[in-house]
This record gives sequence, C-alpha cells and structure tokens, in this order.
Amino acid sequence: MPPNTTASSGQQPGKSGRKKGRKARLFVLVLVLAIIGGLAFGAYWSISTVRASFPQTKGSITLEGLSGPVDVKRDGYGIPQIYASSDADLFMAQGYVQAQDRFYEMDVRRHMTSGRLSEMFGKGQVKNDEFLRTLGWDRVAKQEYDTTLSAATKKYLQAYAKGVNAYLKGKDGKDISLEYAALGFTNDYTPRQWTPVDSVSWLKAMAWDLRGNMQEEIDRALMTSRLGPKQIADLYPQYPYSRNAAIVQEGQYDALTGTFQQNGTTSTGETSTSGSTGTATGSGASALQSQLSGLYNVLDNVPAAVGVNGNGIGSNSWVVAGKYTITGKPLLANDPHLSASLPSVWYQMGLHCRTVSSKCQYDVTGYTFAGMPGVVIGHNQNVAWGMTNSGVDVTDLYLEKLSGEGYLYDGKVKPFTSREETIKVAGGESKKIVVRTTNNGPLLSDRDDELVKVGKKATVDTAAPDRGDGYGIALKWTALEAGTSMDAVFAMDKAADWSDFRAAAQLFDVPSQNLVYADTENHIGYTLPGRIPTRAKGVDGSIPAPGWDSKYAWTGYIDQDALPYEFDPKRGYIVTANQAVVDKDKYPYTLTTDWGYGTRSQRITDLIKQKIDGGGKISTDDMRQMQLDNSSEIAKLLVPKLLKIDIADKDVREAQKLLEGWDYTQDPDSAAAAYFNSVWRNILKLAFGNKLPKELRVKSQCLWVDPVNTTGPVDDTQKVRECGQRDADQAQPDGGDRWFEVVRKLMDDENSDWWTTPEVGARDGADHNRDDLFKRALIDARWELTAKLGKDIDTWSWGRLHRLFLKNQTLGTDGPSFLKYILNRGPWNLGGGEAAVNATGWNAAGGYGVVWVPSMRMVVNLDDLDKSKWINLTGASGHAFSAHYTDQTGKWVKGELLDWSFSDKAVEDSTSDSLVLKP
Repeated sequence: MPPNTTASSGQQPGKSGRKKGRKARLFVLVLVLAIIGGLAFGAYWSISTVRASFPQTKGSITLEGLSGPVDVKRDGYGIPQIYASSDADLFMAQGYVQAQDRFYEMDVRRHMTSGRLSEMFGKGQVKNDEFLRTLGWDRVAKQEYDTTLSAATKKYLQAYAKGVNAYLKGKDGKDISLEYAALGFTNDYTPRQWTPVDSVSWLKAMAWDLRGNMQEEIDRALMTSRLGPKQIADLYPQYPYSRNAAIVQEGQYDALTGTFQQNGTTSTGETSTSGSTGTATGSGASALQSQLSGLYNVLDNVPAAVGVNGNGIGSNSWVVAGKYTITGKPLLANDPHLSASLPSVWYQMGLHCRTVSSKCQYDVTGYTFAGMPGVVIGHNQNVAWGMTNSGVDVTDLYLEKLSGEGYLYDGKVKPFTSREETIKVAGGESKKIVVRTTNNGPLLSDRDDELVKVGKKATVDTAAPDRGDGYGIALKWTALEAGTSMDAVFAMDKAADWSDFRAAAQLFDVPSQNLVYADTENHIGYTLPGRIPTRAKGVDGSIPAPGWDSKYAWTGYIDQDALPYEFDPKRGYIVTANQAVVDKDKYPYTLTTDWGYGTRSQRITDLIKQKIDGGGKISTDDMRQMQLDNSSEIAKLLVPKLLKIDIADKDVREAQKLLEGWDYTQDPDSAAAAYFNSVWRNILKLAFGNKLPKELRVKSQCLWVDPVNTTGPVDDTQKVRECGQRDADQAQPDGGDRWFEVVRKLMDDENSDWWTTPEVGARDGADHNRDDLFKRALIDARWELTAKLGKDIDTWSWGRLHRLFLKNQTLGTDGPSFLKYILNRGPWNLGGGEAAVNATGWNAAGGYGVVWVPSMRMVVNLDDLDKSKWINLTGASGHAFSAHYTDQTGKWVKGELLDWSFSDKAVEDSTSDSLVLKP
C-alpha cells in the first residue's frame, strides 16, 4: 500500500498548538480550493514552491570534497553524462546529480528499505514498517557494508553519499521537491543525511521484488481448501521444453568435474523431482490455508520497490552474434518489465573518466537506480549487458512449532533469536515490536494478529507436532545473508571481456538474474549467477515445509562453476525472457518449479529465426521492432475454435466476426484485440476463476459456493456467499502464460470438469462442455464491452480498455485530489498485452488496465556504440513540473528510441546544458 499522507493526525504530547496550527492551515487551504477551484493555490505552487526545487544545470557549483573539477553535460532530455578524473570524484558527482533530480524518490526508498515509512507518512504505515523491520533489510545491508564488501566498493559508496549530502546541505524540504512542501502541511519531517548503507539497502528491495516463487508457494497452499492435488497440478503444468526452448541449449552439467560444460558429456547426476514437503493435509491444510491468507495480506500491503510485489515480473533480453547482423558485430536488446511508476525506477546517465587509468577506471553508461552508485544495465567501452529475472527459487516458507520462548527442531526446543525495534510515527507515539527469528529465518506470522488467532484454533494431522499456541511461519531467503552484489555492480561496469564479466557476475549473489553479454570483439554470452540453495532429495521448495524437521533444511548452495552459461553458441543468438534456464534432463539441480512458460522467449526466437533463415541480416531497428511485437500467442490457439461456434444472437455474431481475418496483433486501435481479450478474460473466469478459493479471487467478485470440506450433494439453501479478497492487480487467474499452458493442455479434453460451470448450465442446459463454455464467454464478452465501450463495435479499440496511468507512488496515489492532479500523468492507450513481447501486462481477473510495462528499452550496437538506442518510461526528473518529468513517455508509447551518445564527440554534440562542479 502506498504511503498514506492523511494518517499522521495523531497528537504528540506538548504539540497541540502546533497540530492546531497545521490543521488550521489545511482547513484554509481546502476552503480556498473549494471557493476558487484551486487556481490561486496552483499558481502559488507553480511559481514559488515548484521552481525552488529545480536543479541548477548550467554554470558552476562549488562542492567541498572534490579533488578536481567535474563536468556534468545534459542532453535535450536532461540525461546527464559526468566526466571526472578520479573514481571518487565520479561517484561523488553521481550522488549529487541524482539527488538534484530524484532525491524525494531516493528518500522514500530508503525509508521503505529500513522500515521507517511511518516517520514520513504517519500511522498508516506502521504495519508496513513492522513487516519491513522483521525482514531487516537495512540490518543485512549494514552487515554487508561492515563485513563483506570490498574496500574499493566502500570508498565509492562513501563518495556517493558525500555527493548526496553536498546537495542537501543548507536546503529545506521545499527547496528539494514539491512533495516535501506538501508533507509540510501535516508533518514536520526533515530529510536526514545519506549514508552508504542507504544505497546497499536498495539492492535488498530489488531482490524482494525479484524473489522467485514465494507467491506460487502461498497460492498452491491456499488452493487446498477448494481444490484437490490433481486439480492443483492441472493449474501448474510442467514447463513445455519440447515447444519453448530453454535459455541454455548447448551445454550441460558434467558430473565428473561438478561443473557446467558448454560441450561436456552427458550428466550422470540425478535430476531432482517434485515431491511433497510434508505440509499438513485435511483440517491441518485448512488451518494452513487461513494462515497463509493472512500472510498474503501482509505481503500484499508491502510497497513494491520495482515490481508488482513479486507477481508477473518478467523481462526480455537477447543478443545476436555479428554473423547475423548488418554491422557484423553483436546487437543486444533489453527491456525489463516492472510496475509503472512516476518517476521511472530507472535513471539514465553516463559515468566517464576523462582518461581511464588505475586512478579512474570507469567509462560506462546506461540505466542506474537513483540512490545507488554505478550503472546496473548498459555498456562500457568494451562490453554490453542486459538482465532478466531468472525466477530461481531462493525463498522457502517454513511452518514452525512454537513453544514458549522457542521453537521445535529435531525434537528439541531451541530459543528464538530476538530483538526489539522502535518505530517512530509522524504525528503519533512510537511503537515497539519484538522480532523473533528461528534457524530458518524471521517469523513473518508475528506481524499479523489473524495468524496468531488461527494458529491457536488449528487442528493438524497426528504426524505433526501438537499445535500448542499454533504454528508460526518463517521465511528463509538468500538475501537475508550478507553478500557482495554491490561489488558486482562496479566489477561489471569496468569489465573488459567475457572472463572479467563472468568473474563480476559471480559476485552478484542476489537477486539471481539472467545476464546476457556482448562485446566489441564479436563475442556473445549468457551466465546465471546467484546464491542458489540446494535441497534434500524429494524437497523442491514448491510448498511450505515443516521447519521442525532438519531433513527439510537447505543442504548448501550450488557452486558457481556448476551454474549454467553459454559462450558464442553455434546458433548465433541467445534469448532470455524468464523461461527455463536449462533442460531439466541436462541438469541435476532443481533451480525452480515455477519458470515462466516461455511464450515471449519462443516468439522472440521465432522472429530472429524468420529473419536469418530467410537470409536476412538483423539491424538495430529490427531489434526495436521485435521489442514492439504485439502478437497474442493464446489467440492463435483459441480463435480458430471460437470461430467454429454457432452464435444465433446477431449482436454477438457481429462481435465474433471481428475475429475473422484478424492477424492476432494487439495494436491499440484494434477492435478484434479488444473483443478477443474480453473473451479470454471470460473463459478464465468461467472455467477457473469461479472455482478458486476466495483468497485468490478479486475483491469485487462474490459467489454462492459449497461450504468447505462438505461431502455429498449440497442444495442451494446450504451454499454460502464468499467474496474475493485480493486486489485487482494480484488476483487469479491473471491470464499470464501459465494460464496459456493450462488451457492448451485442456483443449483436447472437451469434456474436462474444468469446462463445467453452473453459469453455462443455467443458460445452455445441463449438458455442457468446452464449446458451451466458449459460447458463453463470447456472449458475456460482447455485453461486457457494450457496457464499457458502447454497442457500436466500430468504436471499439484495445487501447480504450488497456490504459496506462503514471502515478507518483506516494502522494500521487494516496494523497489529496489536488496533489494527485499535480503529480500524476495519463492516461495513454497502449497496445501489447499479457505474455506478448511488448509486455504491457494486465490482470484478467481484475480488468484490462495496464499493471506492468517495459520499464525501459535499449538496443546496444557493439560496432558503433554511438548508434545504440535507448528510452525510459518517464523522464530524468522527479520534479512534477520539470520539462523532463515525462518527456520520454510519448516516444516510449509510440515505440520510439532516443539516440544514445557515448563517445566524447557524440556527447558534446548532443549537450544542451553544461555544469561544472568545482572543488
């Protein structure tokens, strides 16, 4: 839940006069707005407050701590390129410049990562802070900084923090951003100094949003109240290796050496198989289902750092070798799919040493995170790289048998590791909490009262320990151990070749990412880094495990040399889009049971093969066009079947005819795409959504259902009314490519129980099958779109349904209406869709609105780096009335890319504003 700015109205002792003054100011403000429509207020802010926070981008500024002058050159989009003569000066300037454009965003991020949102936004954030303190991201970040990061990395972090603090020096909140001026009406908050740990903590937030299959683990357990094991298995089909190729195709694990070999011998290692983790069944499963529902509610309220709380996050990245490109050198594309935010999560910039030497080692450009030094995705003078989420399973939930001041483990009670945390609350009293940790990790169940109550009432199977005060739920997660990912960022930024890059990647322990590589010497590659756990035979991490039994504990981590990679594969290209990393028959370790299903990756592969099999060469613009591919793969499967269904109603038949001759592309002006996606949404609802437990269904959906655990027939008088409990962008079935695969496997079973639904029987008679359900979906979709878009199908378009709103993630989401108007932008009508290459995601259970997007797009040309292209979702600036607030969005919507200057001459030619930072 975004921070609630209206929740800080609690009164502190001794501050009643101040609170009355703030309330009086707010009352006068509202009164003025009501009388004159906000014009005077808007003029005041646009002239006074807004301009006060705009950065200086020309002339010179003296910064104490620099050893020499630093040049900051901005192009017409406000994108900075920084030139310095030492590493320390370079990163100090990066901190200063990012703070100029994005400090409010940086400040909110560090309050989130440290569990201190209540200090800014009041008591409405206390629950979030309790959960974040329990995870302890900032504690782990401090441990990393103190014990595991290299001396050079610490030096760069210190320099970056020094730059941020140089910007803050002497400034009031209103001098920093408009949002601080708004907070001033209800809060006396003042930003504090930046620290190196603030930067390291951001990597933990990034890892949280990219944490793997934790959501699927919860969902499978929640399903047990309504579905049996066979039904749940139907909804989580095996990855289709024979149809959608894995990333690594020319290598396998060598059991003799214990390493991954690109051309090694067939592995003799035993492939891990799925197996039960011993979670309670029957009434115990019902109790667990309620516990996990409570946990989901907590997780769902934690603000997403870079994605939709771990759901639906994907990305595309691929590289084509020089033998298949027009230039004769590799081309590399990347577009990470993240939730839309304003400003964008990414910040474009270049970091250049005037002369690369041991004193100043960097000449790199690309996408950064405001608040963290270095470049995360981009290129230097020698190599380029992109990232997609690997999805490997690095989290497990453990049920814990709690007993007094400890927990049961292998028949003995072990004491908790405990600590007390104090949460300060703006406008209210501080709150103390106790964080308890088992050997598996922090007890997340301590953060939700509902879980405690359910645990006390739970019944379990006789094989499980006596419930006592109930089961707790602990989280084991690799990111809660100190790591070296910050070292990896700086090492990748200065990598000169494949050997350097792989060595840097081995430092990137969390989050585990697919890394795609290309260099100016005509090599391409892929590597999977990360701290990835191993589990005992028969344990696959797919459902919560008994924490009281050591046989379910992690057994270690996969050795870095055993992780999959490819270098210059014979096929001449590598595609990563969240599909399986390696064929399960070639690898002995279970990386996850929940890959993406490869719809996007196979489509990208097909587009590449179409070009090269036809004898063509791929250009930079071809790569851009591939990023914009709107093809619907599920439409190709369903439309031929839908067109064979006999429709008597002329209005429904009129809509059905839209699908005749449709090329399956989801352009924003396509009426056929609008109708098909509505049919798809209704198929999912009828076949699956209405059969799922309330914990997975969308909040607005209420159904009369059989009571849980009933046996035998149930008449209408015995049914109970259950309403969904999930937000629209988190509910199931979400319509992603897992559901593509579910439906694909059921298509030939026309009389499957999944096609049986009371809604069809009520309208079409008792005998119903797949085509009866499809017919009902065609009818329901016609009338749904009539209500949303009008009866005249000539006015229908996919973009009218599929709209993007850009919202400031704090005050623009949960602030007063006038602030939302000032801070937010949109809507834009988009093409693309769920599991399309142009992945403008939407949740079929909740509606058609855009949930996540390609957060940036880039294509790197390794033959001439100045001919590379890039674009951001929004703009460089976080200031609402800056010319660079959303100046890239219009081009992003159209699929255009900007020139990406790298060489000194190209940067100079594109420079609009020059600023000199002087010592």
